[in-house]
Amino acid sequence: MTEEQKRKQWFVVHVMSGQENKVHDSLVKRIKTEELSDYIYEIVLPTERVSEVKRGKKTETTRKFFPGYIIVNMWLIDENKQLVDKTWYFIKDTPGVLGFAGTKDKPMPMLQKEVDEMLAQVRASDEKARPKIEFTVGEIIKVSDGPFQSQTGVVQEIDPERGKLIVIVSIFGRETPVDLEYWQVERNV
Repeated sequence: MTEEQKRKQWFVVHVMSGQENKVHDSLVKRIKTEELSDYIYEIVLPTERVSEVKRGKKTETTRKFFPGYIIVNMWLIDENKQLVDKTWYFIKDTPGVLGFAGTKDKPMPMLQKEVDEMLAQVRASDEKARPKIEFTVGEIIKVSDGPFQSQTGVVQEIDPERGKLIVIVSIFGRETPVDLEYWQVERNV
């Protein structure tokens, strides 16, 4: 089996919910101490940065794409379709790991298309925080910051790339379009 074929194997590892970071860090540390970098190439905990407004302040948090799972690029299945014991037991014996996605005794590698999509999603999220709340055209919102604070308006346009909205608010009895950022508005509940 070529080195490239070994490196194309990506697996979904099921971990205890809330333990994703701990398992990730443990695996990274153990790969170095047990010298398994020739078998385990990359461990990904897919997350995205999310921005929201809490109590009038803009905050950024990190949210997991797949809570309870991490993605591992490793050589786990050899040319005879047998498990590589070294990597199998290394992952299975890690505290917090519940198992692999697939059948009970045979993990299923991810399709290359799925890997590419997941990595693209993770890299896109690294660049800019995404708003926690998604808006729709025609939705009634409340302005929570700026000169139009506490006024209600209707979303007319959405620019997700810039994180901006054009909202129609009533100023002196006239409907006026106002350019606002996502974090300056909230759902009108």
